[in-house]
Amino acid sequence: MYCSKVIMEWAPNIHLLGMFTMTYTLAYRAKGLIPVYVYVFLNGLFSGFAAWWLPYLYIWTVLWGVTMLLPKKMPDKIAFFIYPAVCALHGLAFGTLYAPAQALLFGLSFKQIPAWIAAGFAFDVIHAGGNFFAGFLILPLVKLIRRLDKRAGRAQSR
Repeated sequence: MYCSKVIMEWAPNIHLLGMFTMTYTLAYRAKGLIPVYVYVFLNGLFSGFAAWWLPYLYIWTVLWGVTMLLPKKMPDKIAFFIYPAVCALHGLAFGTLYAPAQALLFGLSFKQIPAWIAAGFAFDVIHAGGNFFAGFLILPLVKLIRRLDKRAGRAQSR
């Protein structure tokens, strides 16, 4: 996850993190949080444990939680469209999810929070678009992980 983020840094707000978060969650359920928090830790380690990093402690958990709430046995024809839509919505909501930490850390008032969200909304739209297209990789990757786990003799998480 961290390597994909570094590779994609040339494209602002376009990355594979939402796709990986959903893929690992669908394949490994609760254990999907492990790679998420390894990514969060590595991101802080290499980029600095600063104020920008604190919201990462919960932002990816929101996507993990929403993904956990999706039906386990969703038909592929539906999942193929639902997974990218959920991934895109997380990208669109990123600024809004980030806002509480900004408000607490930098003393934003209730009037300033919507302005802060609106100022970054264009970036959230770009984020959503990138997440939407990356989201089409989720279903094939989940199937691949399950097939590889089955070959390796590991029990499938469902």
